[in-house]
Amino acid sequence: MTADLDAKLIEEGRKLFAGDWKFIWASPTIETLPPMAGVEVAFAGRSNVGKSSLINALTGRNALARTSHTPGRTQELIFFDGPDNSGLRLVDMPGYGYASAPKTQVASWTKLIHQFLQGRATLARVYVLIDGRHGLKDVDHDVLKTLDKSAVSYQVVLTKADQVKAAELEKRIEETALALAKHPAAFPDVLVTSSRSGAGMPELRAAMVRLVSERS
Repeated sequence: MTADLDAKLIEEGRKLFAGDWKFIWASPTIETLPPMAGVEVAFAGRSNVGKSSLINALTGRNALARTSHTPGRTQELIFFDGPDNSGLRLVDMPGYGYASAPKTQVASWTKLIHQFLQGRATLARVYVLIDGRHGLKDVDHDVLKTLDKSAVSYQVVLTKADQVKAAELEKRIEETALALAKHPAAFPDVLVTSSRSGAGMPELRAAMVRLVSERS
C-alpha cells in the first residue's frame, strides 16, 4: 500500500512540475510581498548552496530561477507560480551567511528572511538546503533556531550529492539527522538531491504534492 501511494505521489509530482511554471514576483522588502495565495514552499540556504539550481531542476527549466557563481546574487524573495489551479507557489529566499557583502546589506536580508518566516500564514514548509560536501555550519544552526522560534515546519535537503563519495554522504546524512533531533520544528528525514543528476527530485516533488493535499 505504501509503495503504491509513493508511486502515485511521484507520478502526481512529475505531472505538476512538468507544467508551466513562471516567475511572478520579486520582493526586496516585507512591504512589497505579493498577496498570500495557495500553499507556499520556500527554499533557504547559505549563499551558493544551489537554491536556484534546485528550483530549475525541479521544474525542468534551465533558466526559471537565475543561477550565479557569485554568492549573494539573490537579494530578494523570488516567487514562482505553478500551473493554473495547482495551488503551489515556490519562494527562492536570499542566501544567508555571505560574509563579503556589506554588513548593512546582510542585515537587511536577514531581517527580510526573519519577517517573512514569522508572518506568512500561507507558508507551509521551508526546505533548508545544506551543501552535501560540507554539512551543517554555525550559520545554518542559527537559521534552524530561527525556524524553531517561527514554528514553521522545515526539512533539510542535502544538495550536490553527486559530488560526494557514497560513504562520506552516508556519514553526512547521519550527522545531519542527529543534529535535527535537537530541533522541534524539523522533519527528521533528510532529503538527498543533486540538481545535476536529478537524484532526489521525484521524492522532493512528491513531498510537495503531499503538502498541497494536506493543506487543501
